[in-house]
Amino acid sequence: MEPIDPAAVTDALAALANRDVYLHLETTTGTYTALGPEKTPPVVAFVRNAVVRYERGAVKGEGPYRVGLKMEGGWVYGDGLTHATTDDAGRLLMAGYDDEGRLRIALQVGTTPFREGT
Repeated sequence: MEPIDPAAVTDALAALANRDVYLHLETTTGTYTALGPEKTPPVVAFVRNAVVRYERGAVKGEGPYRVGLKMEGGWVYGDGLTHATTDDAGRLLMAGYDDEGRLRIALQVGTTPFREGT
């Protein structure tokens, strides 16, 4: 993955707009915080292979970025994204990492389902 180029991500989102796509959205403070001195319980959200249709995508911020998908009834967005790539299947894979390189958020959109390890 490379640091997010907002124009490239906007173009990739536009290429996937207005059709059914698979969405993977994962956020976590994970066991990283549970093991830290503050002993805060982890916070996790996980959605995999939800089929959505969005009319436009938007990239906001100066980095880390917020990427939103505008749907008929509202928005899906991920905040804190730092890196992106397009895989061989044409899926847009975005992730947000903390200062130590640990995954904090993943937002992925594509025309094929996400499988274990992808």
